This record gives sequence, structure tokens and C-alpha cells, in this order.
Amino acid sequence: MAAMLEVRGLVKRFGGVTAVNDASLDLREGELLSIIGPNGAGKTTLFNLISGLEPPDAGSVRFMDQDVTGTEPERLARLGMARTFQHGRVFANLSVLDNVLVGAHTRLRAVRPAIPLLGPLLELGLAAIRPAAVRAEEEALREDAKRILTLFGDRLLPRIDNPAFSLSYANRRRVEIARALALHPKLLLLDEPTAGMNQTETVEMQEVVHDLKRSGLTILLIEHKLEMVMRLSDRVIVMDNGSRIAEGLPQEVRSDPAVIEAYLGHRETGAAAPAREDVS
Repeated sequence: MAAMLEVRGLVKRFGGVTAVNDASLDLREGELLSIIGPNGAGKTTLFNLISGLEPPDAGSVRFMDQDVTGTEPERLARLGMARTFQHGRVFANLSVLDNVLVGAHTRLRAVRPAIPLLGPLLELGLAAIRPAAVRAEEEALREDAKRILTLFGDRLLPRIDNPAFSLSYANRRRVEIARALALHPKLLLLDEPTAGMNQTETVEMQEVVHDLKRSGLTILLIEHKLEMVMRLSDRVIVMDNGSRIAEGLPQEVRSDPAVIEAYLGHRETGAAAPAREDVS
């Protein structure tokens, strides 16, 4: 069976720094593949190349059997790719519900005219008169957004009308994931979904991701919390200094000497690997 996502030989340079060096991966439908590595390994930059935020200097990306190398994020969203970010991004002045509804923009049908040249005028007119089809679609999207919010227990539903700026950091991360799910994606890219969360919040998020995986959603995950990675992943890729240094089943990767050294430094000297920020 062909992979849903095929990445071949991606390279990205920033000046004299090679942030991603010859990165390749295959992700099959329904699989959860984790990408791990120390800070500065190039994980987020790889996500940016896959999701169209950065053009690669070399290599290719295929998604849903189409070459999407360097394709703009809007087109990728229409093909069914959604992502979250290492540092959560929400619309601060919009309510929780409206933030989630933003993610459903590619699913709008009633306000999308059949005659492209008349598009702006027709959309403006439909927005003003709101015919029955538009009202029905709006209501359906609202109900779907509420359903998505229930995935997070009582964390978001009681705050559904609150502006995003009033939320805790953890709840803003949850809203961002809910917005990505409103796309009804075929592929979800999660960039450190538990960053900044305490142990209880991390366990809750782990359960959310587990439920998404169990529903059949294909997931590409960046995560620093190795216990979560080991529990959720079908396979794990390890990056260091922009390159892939290991790939395999979670337990195989966990005991790989190259992986241990990348995280802990040279064991013979006891030197710890210096912290580095991801180039993005």
C-alpha cells in the first residue's frame, strides 16, 4: 500500500547552517509516527518543509499521491493536511468556538459559488442575506465544533464563548488542536502538543492523541516527553543535527546507542549534550 506521506531527501539551509539534511520518511494511513531528538535537531524545520511554510533547498514531498513540494499551506489544507505549532497559535480576540470554526474554512460549501469570476460578489451577497443553505451549514459546523471540543473533557466546553486570550496556556494548546481537527484532516501534524503542560495535563493530552489514533487518524508527532512517545508511536524517527540517526519500533529506538548519546552526550565522559534551540 502506498504511503499517505512520502518525504525524500529534504534539505534546508539557513545561511551556513544546514537545519535539515537529506530527511526521508514514509507515513502510512492510520499510523502514528513520532519524530524525536534534542533541541536543534531540525524537527520543527522538517514540519515546516512538509506543511509548506518553508520551501526546501532540495528533495520532495508527496501527499495523497500528489507532489506537494513547496505547496502553499492553504492548498495542503484543502488536500487534508492540518498542523499545530511548537509555540501555540490562536486568535486571541476570538472566542473558543470561533477559533475552532476558523479551522473548518476549507469545508465550506454553501458559500462557495460555482462561477469563480463572480466569487467575491456572490460571497458578499450570501453573507448579507444568509439563505437557508448558508444557515444550515453554519449550524452544522457549530455542532461539529462543539463535538470536537468534547474531546478535551470539561477543559474547553465551559469556556466556549470566552476569548482565547483569557485561557491558560494549556487550554490555548487544546484550542489550537481542536481548530486543526475542525479541518477533518487526513493527516495531522502535532508539534510538541504537551509543551508547557504539567503531568496531569500531559496525561490528558496523551489520552486525546491516543483516541485520535484509535479513530484511524494518521498522525505525525514531534514530542520531547519520551514516555508519551513510547506509549503512542507505531514507529519512531530520531533526528540530530538535521539528520536522521535512527528509525524503528519504539523499544528498538529507545535502546539504540546513537539515540542515547544524542540525548545524554558521551557516556564515557559523562558530558551532557548542550541544549540547542530548534531552527525554524
